[in-house]
Amino acid sequence: MNETLLLVILAFVGFFAGIINTIAGGGSLLTLPMLIFMGLPPSVANGTNRIGIFIQSITSVAGFKSKGIKPTLFGVYLGLSALIGSIIGAKIAIDIKGDTFNRILAIIMLIVVLFMVFKPKVTLDNMIERTKGKYRFLSIVTFFIIGIYGGFIQAGVGIFILLALTSINKMNLVSSNAVKALIVFIYTIGALFVFIYNNQIDYLYGFVLAFGNASGGWIGSRWSVKKGDGLVKIFLIIMVIAMAIKLWIDS
Repeated sequence: MNETLLLVILAFVGFFAGIINTIAGGGSLLTLPMLIFMGLPPSVANGTNRIGIFIQSITSVAGFKSKGIKPTLFGVYLGLSALIGSIIGAKIAIDIKGDTFNRILAIIMLIVVLFMVFKPKVTLDNMIERTKGKYRFLSIVTFFIIGIYGGFIQAGVGIFILLALTSINKMNLVSSNAVKALIVFIYTIGALFVFIYNNQIDYLYGFVLAFGNASGGWIGSRWSVKKGDGLVKIFLIIMVIAMAIKLWIDS
Protein backbone atom coordinates (compact mmCIF):
# COMPACT_ATOMS: atom_id res chain seq x y z
CA MET A 1 0.00 0.00 0.00
CA ASN A 2 1.14 3.55 -0.77
CA GLU A 3 3.05 5.11 2.15
CA THR A 4 1.10 8.36 2.00
CA LEU A 5 -2.20 6.48 2.15
CA LEU A 6 -0.92 4.49 5.15
CA LEU A 7 -0.11 7.71 6.97
CA VAL A 8 -3.56 9.11 6.23
CA ILE A 9 -5.18 5.92 7.55
CA LEU A 10 -2.97 6.05 10.65
CA ALA A 11 -3.96 9.67 11.32
CA PHE A 12 -7.63 8.74 10.95
CA VAL A 13 -7.28 5.79 13.34
CA GLY A 14 -5.49 8.10 15.78
CA PHE A 15 -8.28 10.65 15.43
CA PHE A 16 -10.94 8.09 16.25
CA ALA A 17 -8.82 6.69 19.10
CA GLY A 18 -8.56 10.21 20.53
CA ILE A 19 -12.34 10.47 20.57
CA ILE A 20 -12.62 7.04 22.20
CA ASN A 21 -10.06 7.94 24.87
CA THR A 22 -12.07 11.03 25.75
CA ILE A 23 -15.56 9.53 25.67
CA ALA A 24 -15.17 5.86 26.60
CA GLY A 25 -11.49 4.97 27.11
CA GLY A 26 -9.48 2.27 25.33
CA GLY A 27 -8.25 4.02 22.19
CA SER A 28 -4.93 2.15 22.26
CA LEU A 29 -6.89 -1.05 21.65
CA LEU A 30 -7.11 0.27 18.07
CA THR A 31 -3.85 2.19 17.57
CA LEU A 32 -1.45 -0.45 18.89
CA PRO A 33 -2.73 -3.30 16.64
CA MET A 34 -2.89 -0.83 13.73
CA LEU A 35 0.81 -0.02 14.08
CA ILE A 36 1.60 -3.75 14.16
CA PHE A 37 -0.51 -4.36 11.05
CA MET A 38 1.41 -1.55 9.31
CA GLY A 39 4.58 -3.61 9.68
CA LEU A 40 6.22 -2.32 12.85
CA PRO A 41 7.72 -4.92 15.20
CA PRO A 42 5.50 -5.24 18.30
CA SER A 43 7.99 -3.56 20.65
CA VAL A 44 8.44 -0.65 18.20
CA ALA A 45 4.67 -0.34 17.75
CA ASN A 46 4.31 -0.30 21.54
CA GLY A 47 6.88 2.48 21.88
CA THR A 48 5.57 4.47 18.92
CA ASN A 49 2.06 4.45 20.36
CA ARG A 50 3.37 6.33 23.43
CA ILE A 51 4.10 9.49 21.43
CA GLY A 52 0.41 9.89 20.64
CA ILE A 53 -0.56 9.09 24.23
CA PHE A 54 1.95 11.59 25.63
CA ILE A 55 0.90 14.48 23.39
CA GLN A 56 -2.78 13.76 23.92
CA SER A 57 -2.26 13.73 27.69
CA ILE A 58 -0.67 17.19 27.46
CA THR A 59 -3.65 18.60 25.56
CA SER A 60 -6.04 16.88 28.00
CA VAL A 61 -4.35 18.40 31.06
CA ALA A 62 -4.35 21.80 29.36
CA GLY A 63 -8.02 21.39 28.44
CA PHE A 64 -9.05 20.63 32.02
CA LYS A 65 -6.93 23.51 33.29
CA SER A 66 -8.63 25.90 30.86
CA LYS A 67 -11.95 24.86 32.41
CA GLY A 68 -10.70 25.66 35.90
CA ILE A 69 -9.78 22.10 36.91
CA LYS A 70 -6.11 22.34 37.86
CA PRO A 71 -3.72 19.44 38.62
CA THR A 72 -3.73 18.44 42.29
CA LEU A 73 -0.95 17.23 44.56
CA PHE A 74 -2.90 13.98 45.03
CA GLY A 75 -2.77 13.39 41.27
CA VAL A 76 0.98 14.04 41.29
CA TYR A 77 1.48 11.42 44.04
CA LEU A 78 -0.39 8.83 42.02
CA GLY A 79 1.40 9.83 38.83
CA LEU A 80 4.84 9.45 40.40
CA SER A 81 3.89 6.03 41.78
CA ALA A 82 2.68 4.98 38.33
CA LEU A 83 5.86 6.45 36.80
CA ILE A 84 8.04 4.02 38.76
CA GLY A 85 5.80 1.14 37.73
CA SER A 86 5.77 2.21 34.08
CA ILE A 87 9.56 1.98 33.81
CA ILE A 88 9.39 -1.62 35.02
CA GLY A 89 6.51 -2.42 32.67
CA ALA A 90 8.17 -0.88 29.62
CA LYS A 91 11.36 -2.84 30.25
CA ILE A 92 9.35 -6.07 30.43
CA ALA A 93 7.61 -5.20 27.15
CA ILE A 94 10.90 -4.66 25.33
CA ASP A 95 12.31 -7.98 26.51
CA ILE A 96 9.32 -10.04 25.27
CA LYS A 97 9.53 -11.68 21.83
CA GLY A 98 7.26 -10.33 19.09
CA ASP A 99 4.92 -13.33 18.64
CA THR A 100 4.51 -13.70 22.39
CA PHE A 101 3.69 -10.01 22.72
CA ASN A 102 1.08 -10.24 19.94
CA ARG A 103 -0.69 -13.11 21.71
CA ILE A 104 -0.56 -11.33 25.06
CA LEU A 105 -2.00 -8.22 23.40
CA ALA A 106 -4.80 -10.26 21.78
CA ILE A 107 -5.77 -11.79 25.13
CA ILE A 108 -5.63 -8.44 26.95
CA MET A 109 -7.76 -6.80 24.26
CA LEU A 110 -10.51 -9.39 24.72
CA ILE A 111 -10.31 -9.15 28.52
CA VAL A 112 -10.62 -5.37 28.41
CA VAL A 113 -13.61 -5.61 26.05
CA LEU A 114 -15.33 -8.05 28.42
CA PHE A 115 -14.61 -5.67 31.28
CA MET A 116 -16.10 -2.76 29.33
CA VAL A 117 -19.27 -4.78 28.72
CA PHE A 118 -19.76 -6.24 32.18
CA LYS A 119 -18.09 -3.76 34.56
CA PRO A 120 -20.33 -2.68 37.45
CA LYS A 121 -21.77 0.80 37.45
CA VAL A 122 -20.57 3.03 40.26
CA THR A 123 -22.94 5.54 41.83
CA LEU A 124 -21.17 8.52 43.34
CA ASP A 125 -24.06 10.78 44.26
CA ASN A 126 -23.45 12.75 47.47
CA MET A 127 -20.18 10.89 48.14
CA ILE A 128 -17.18 12.59 49.77
CA GLU A 129 -13.80 12.14 48.08
CA ARG A 130 -11.36 9.90 49.96
CA THR A 131 -7.82 11.09 49.16
CA LYS A 132 -6.09 11.03 52.54
CA GLY A 133 -4.82 8.52 55.08
CA LYS A 134 -5.25 4.85 54.24
CA TYR A 135 -7.04 5.67 50.98
CA ARG A 136 -4.07 7.68 49.74
CA PHE A 137 -1.70 4.83 50.62
CA LEU A 138 -3.97 2.25 48.95
CA SER A 139 -4.18 4.41 45.84
CA ILE A 140 -0.41 4.86 45.64
CA VAL A 141 0.11 1.09 45.78
CA THR A 142 -2.69 0.50 43.27
CA PHE A 143 -1.28 3.02 40.82
CA PHE A 144 2.18 1.51 41.05
CA ILE A 145 0.61 -1.71 39.75
CA ILE A 146 -1.42 0.18 37.13
CA GLY A 147 1.82 1.90 36.10
CA ILE A 148 3.46 -1.47 35.44
CA TYR A 149 0.53 -2.44 33.23
CA GLY A 150 0.51 0.95 31.49
CA GLY A 151 4.25 0.83 30.85
CA PHE A 152 3.91 -2.69 29.51
CA ILE A 153 1.03 -2.28 27.07
CA GLN A 154 -1.09 0.88 27.71
CA ALA A 155 -4.23 -0.56 26.04
CA GLY A 156 -7.27 0.01 28.24
CA VAL A 157 -5.32 1.55 31.11
CA GLY A 158 -7.63 4.57 31.27
CA ILE A 159 -10.54 2.29 32.14
CA PHE A 160 -8.62 0.82 35.09
CA ILE A 161 -7.53 4.27 36.26
CA LEU A 162 -11.12 5.50 36.31
CA LEU A 163 -12.25 2.36 38.13
CA ALA A 164 -9.60 2.85 40.82
CA LEU A 165 -10.35 6.55 41.31
CA THR A 166 -14.11 6.04 41.54
CA SER A 167 -14.07 2.92 43.71
CA ILE A 168 -11.19 3.73 46.08
CA ASN A 169 -11.32 7.52 46.18
CA LYS A 170 -15.00 8.10 45.33
CA MET A 171 -14.17 10.81 42.80
CA ASN A 172 -16.82 12.08 40.42
CA LEU A 173 -16.44 11.68 36.65
CA VAL A 174 -14.98 15.14 35.98
CA SER A 175 -12.40 14.90 38.77
CA SER A 176 -11.49 11.33 37.80
CA ASN A 177 -10.89 12.26 34.17
CA ALA A 178 -8.79 15.27 35.16
CA VAL A 179 -6.62 13.17 37.51
CA LYS A 180 -6.42 10.41 34.89
CA ALA A 181 -5.01 12.85 32.33
CA LEU A 182 -2.35 14.00 34.80
CA ILE A 183 -1.39 10.44 35.80
CA VAL A 184 -1.06 9.32 32.18
CA PHE A 185 1.06 12.39 31.39
CA ILE A 186 3.46 11.68 34.26
CA TYR A 187 3.90 7.93 33.87
CA THR A 188 4.14 8.07 30.06
CA ILE A 189 7.34 10.10 30.50
CA GLY A 190 8.98 7.07 32.13
CA ALA A 191 7.69 4.54 29.59
CA LEU A 192 8.57 6.81 26.66
CA PHE A 193 12.11 7.27 27.99
CA VAL A 194 12.64 3.49 28.15
CA PHE A 195 11.41 2.99 24.58
CA ILE A 196 13.49 5.92 23.26
CA TYR A 197 16.61 4.69 25.07
CA ASN A 198 16.18 1.26 23.48
CA ASN A 199 15.49 2.68 19.98
CA GLN A 200 11.97 1.23 19.91
CA ILE A 201 10.13 4.16 18.28
CA ASP A 202 9.22 5.07 14.68
CA TYR A 203 9.05 8.85 14.94
CA LEU A 204 7.21 9.48 11.65
CA TYR A 205 4.39 7.11 12.53
CA GLY A 206 4.44 8.35 16.10
CA PHE A 207 3.89 12.02 15.28
CA VAL A 208 1.29 11.28 12.60
CA LEU A 209 -0.56 9.20 15.18
CA ALA A 210 -0.12 11.97 17.75
CA PHE A 211 -1.69 14.50 15.38
CA GLY A 212 -4.73 12.24 15.04
CA ASN A 213 -4.89 11.54 18.79
CA ALA A 214 -4.74 15.20 19.74
CA SER A 215 -7.33 16.22 17.12
CA GLY A 216 -9.73 13.45 18.14
CA GLY A 217 -9.32 14.28 21.80
CA TRP A 218 -10.14 17.92 21.13
CA ILE A 219 -13.30 16.99 19.20
CA GLY A 220 -14.30 14.28 21.66
CA SER A 221 -14.15 16.63 24.62
CA ARG A 222 -16.88 18.70 23.00
CA TRP A 223 -19.23 15.84 22.22
CA SER A 224 -22.08 14.83 24.43
CA VAL A 225 -21.00 11.78 26.42
CA LYS A 226 -24.58 10.52 26.66
CA LYS A 227 -25.05 10.62 22.90
CA GLY A 228 -21.64 9.27 21.92
CA ASP A 229 -20.70 6.71 24.56
CA GLY A 230 -22.95 3.82 23.53
CA LEU A 231 -22.20 4.02 19.80
CA VAL A 232 -18.46 4.37 20.37
CA LYS A 233 -18.38 1.36 22.68
CA ILE A 234 -20.25 -0.84 20.20
CA PHE A 235 -17.87 0.10 17.38
CA LEU A 236 -14.83 -0.32 19.63
CA ILE A 237 -15.93 -3.78 20.79
CA ILE A 238 -16.45 -5.02 17.21
CA MET A 239 -13.13 -3.64 15.99
CA VAL A 240 -11.15 -4.90 18.98
CA ILE A 241 -12.51 -8.44 18.68
CA ALA A 242 -11.66 -8.52 14.96
CA MET A 243 -8.14 -7.17 15.57
CA ALA A 244 -7.52 -9.57 18.47
CA ILE A 245 -8.45 -12.57 16.31
CA LYS A 246 -6.14 -11.38 13.52
CA LEU A 247 -3.27 -10.80 15.95
CA TRP A 248 -3.66 -14.33 17.36
CA ILE A 249 -3.84 -15.96 13.90
CA ASP A 250 -0.83 -14.05 12.57
CA SER A 251 1.34 -14.84 15.62
